[in-house]
Amino acid sequence: MNPLSLPVVPPERGAGTVLALTLGAVVMALLVGVLVLAQAGVMASRAASAADLAALAAADAARGLTSGEPCAVASEVAARHDATVTSCTVTGGNVADVATELAHPFDWGVARGRARAGPPP
Repeated sequence: MNPLSLPVVPPERGAGTVLALTLGAVVMALLVGVLVLAQAGVMASRAASAADLAALAAADAARGLTSGEPCAVASEVAARHDATVTSCTVTGGNVADVATELAHPFDWGVARGRARAGPPP
């Protein structure tokens, strides 16, 4: 053996496959995480929209523009959007404050929304 030559290293077999599988698993885990966060954002937006619409309906009922008790009307409107009203208060000046919850379809918790509506100033 020549003293200037480097030793022969046996080729690595399968190292690239293990690396590719690991990278694929990491990418899939990140994708699942992004999808879960996106779903949470959509649910929060839907809960906020349901609260907005329910508060507007309750304020209209409090002012006498529509018939019915304001909080019952708010509950009905929220139910049409698959949400439930967790609190509803109508204060002086016909201002309605409504809080809603929307259950996640996979039991990962609830999304909450809150809105306040009343007559124009």
